Amino acid sequence: MKICMIGTGYVGLVSGTCFAEMGNEVIGVDIDAAKISLLQRGQVPIFEPGLTEMLQRNSREGRLSFTTRLEQAVEQSKLIFIAVGTPSASSGAVDLSNLLKAARQIAQAMSVYKIVVNKSTAPVGTAERIRQEISRLTSTPFHVVSNPEFLKEGAAIEDFMKPDRVVVGCDDPEPAETMTELYAPFTRSGAPILVMDCRSAEMTKYAANAMLATRISFINEIANLCEKVGADIQKVRQGIGLDPRIGRAFLFPGVGYGGSCLPKDIEALISLARENGYTLELLPAVQRVNESQKLILIQKILEHFSPEPASASATAAAPGAGPADSSTDPASEIPGSPPRPRPAGGPGSKPLQGRTFAVWGLSFKPSTDDLREAPSLVIVERLLELGAEIRAYDPEALEPARRILGDRIAYLDSHYEALRGADALVLITEWHVFRNPDFAKMKTLLAHPVIFDGRNQYNPREMRQLGFQYFGIGRP
Repeated sequence: MKICMIGTGYVGLVSGTCFAEMGNEVIGVDIDAAKISLLQRGQVPIFEPGLTEMLQRNSREGRLSFTTRLEQAVEQSKLIFIAVGTPSASSGAVDLSNLLKAARQIAQAMSVYKIVVNKSTAPVGTAERIRQEISRLTSTPFHVVSNPEFLKEGAAIEDFMKPDRVVVGCDDPEPAETMTELYAPFTRSGAPILVMDCRSAEMTKYAANAMLATRISFINEIANLCEKVGADIQKVRQGIGLDPRIGRAFLFPGVGYGGSCLPKDIEALISLARENGYTLELLPAVQRVNESQKLILIQKILEHFSPEPASASATAAAPGAGPADSSTDPASEIPGSPPRPRPAGGPGSKPLQGRTFAVWGLSFKPSTDDLREAPSLVIVERLLELGAEIRAYDPEALEPARRILGDRIAYLDSHYEALRGADALVLITEWHVFRNPDFAKMKTLLAHPVIFDGRNQYNPREMRQLGFQYFGIGRP
C-alpha cells in the first residue's frame, strides 16, 4: 500500500518504518526541514533500539522516503496517517491544534478518495472533529479511522512488528477492510484486529494507559507501606502477581512513572471527565502518588545525611536507619570509612551542601533517551536545591539532559567514573549495564559505600554483606 505518515516524531517514525519493513511504500512528512534532511541521510534523531538499521535498510531499498512537501505525499498515497504531537494545554486538556491543522492540509491536498487515519493520542470525539475539518474544505470522498498506538519506548519495534492486538476505530466497512489488510502481516501469530467505533477506539488508548499508571502507583503505595511494617515488597509483588486475575506486569516499585504518555494521558482523561460533567476520583490519586514517589529517594537521602532529624512531613523513615549522630556522618560507622563533618544546619541552610551524589540513569526508562516527565529531573533538581553536587551517567540521555540541566551537573562518560569521590550512588533508571556491576570497584571509588536504589536492582542482604549501606524501595 502507499502510505503518507504526517509527523516524524516517535510514533510516526516507528510506525512508518515498520510499515515499510512489511513492503509498503511510505512517505514521512514533517515541517521540520532540518529533521527531514537528517532522516534523508539515514540519521535518526531519537534513540530506539533497531530503528536506525531498519530505517536505513528501507530507505536504501526505496520503500521509505521523507519530505516536507505534504501536498505531494498526500497525492501519492491512499492511506494518510496523522502522527503529530498532541501536547497538554495549561488546563490539562489536549491541544489538538497541530492535528486539526494537519487535517485541513490534507483536505486542501486531496483530489481523490483517501482514508485518513489518526495515530496521534487524542480524546474521544477527535475522529469526528477531523471529519468536520476536512468536510468543510473539500467534497472529495474520504473516511476517518482511529488507530491508537500501543508502543513502549525501548521496545517499540518489537511492539509494532508483533502486536498483542491492533485497535481500529471506524464507522464504515470499507476502511475497516483496508486496515485489516494493512495489519494482516503483523498479526499472523493470531493477535486480534479489533474493529470498533471511533469513540471506543479513542477511549481504549486512554483507558489502557490509565490502568498501567494505576498499577504503578498502587505497587508504590504498597511498597511504602511495606517499609513501615517490615515486609518485603519483592516477595509481596511475587505473591500477588502470580494470581492470574492480577498478573505480574507493571508491578515493579520505584521512583514513579514518567515519559510522554502516562502523565499526559492521565491528565487528559481527568480533563475529559470534567468537561463531560463527571468527576474521576481514582486517577487524581494516582497522579498524587506518582508525584510524591518521585521524591521518595530524597526523603531517604535526607534521613541519612541531614544534620537534624527530618520532620514527618518532609521525610520518610529509611528502613534500618538508626538515630543520627549530631557531629559526624552516619556513613563513618562503616568500617574503613573516615568520619566526615556534617554541614551546618539551621534555618535557610542547605542540608546537602558539600555532598556529592553519583546518579546512574537519567532517561525516564531504559533503552531510550527520552527525558519527558523523567523522575530523574525532579530528583536532580531537588538535590541541587538542597546544595548537593551531581555526577551523572546515562548510556543515551546525557546530551538531552545537558540541554535541560545545562552545566549545573557534571556529565560522565562512564558509570564507574561518576562514582569517583561521591558520597553515595543514586540509581534512578534501570539500564542493563547497572544490573551486575563490579561492587568491589564501586566501593573503592565511592567516598562512602552508600547506595540509594530507586529501582530495587540489588539484593539488600548481599549489599550489607559487601559492606554497603543500602536503601531500596519497600525493602526491609
